[in-house]
Order: sequence, then structure tokens, then C-alpha cells
Amino acid sequence: MINPIEIDDKAIIIKISQKYNPNMSAEALYEATRGVWRLSKERASYANIAFSVANGIILEVYEIISWHDAGTTVYHTRDDVHDYQGRFEFVGKIANEILRNKYLGQSVKSYFKRGRSNPIKYINC
Repeated sequence: MINPIEIDDKAIIIKISQKYNPNMSAEALYEATRGVWRLSKERASYANIAFSVANGIILEVYEIISWHDAGTTVYHTRDDVHDYQGRFEFVGKIANEILRNKYLGQSVKSYFKRGRSNPIKYINC
């Protein structure tokens, strides 16, 4: 069993379990993670990193560069992204090796309450 990690960075956890496929490409994983979300853009703007999470495990860590209204940036692997009013997406890149080594493969299940379906969780923001 994987022990839960303590997150000390300003981060946003994004659960992508519904879109996740273990055979998806790195680009498809990034695009599934970065948009399109109903969230507090103000609160999300404090996060430096985003975790891509499926089944409670961190699959990838992204450095957030900027937040945008949903459907306003280019996607290459998704055709289900539109101009959703009140939803947002980020542009980013894979985080540095220090952050990836710290968080990849770690459990974040303890950060979510049972029975709650919100895919977004702010940490230290």
C-alpha cells in the first residue's frame, strides 16, 4: 500500500479518472489534466504546480504557466473542448525532476473526503 504524501508546495490536484487510460500518450495525459474545469481561477492562480491524478495516485506533475478561459487554447488530442462559460484550463509543462521525484507515484487519497465527487483540490492555495 502506498502511504499518503504530505504536499508542501502550492498545488492543485486534478482527478482525471474518467478520462484516464493507462495507454494514453504523455500529450493526451497533459491535455486531460489541463482542462476544462469549473474552479476558482483566483484560487487556482496561487498554485505553482498541478498534479494529474487517477485512482488516487499522482501520474504526472506539471508546472502551471498560465490560466485561460476554457476553449481558448489549442488541444491536439481532444475534440471535446469548447468555450465553456465559467470553466478554465491551464497551459503548462512537465515539472522539473526535483518535483517529479518528490511526488510521482504518491497517493493523494487522504486529501479527498469519501463520497465527494469534485475533481479539483487546492493545496496551500
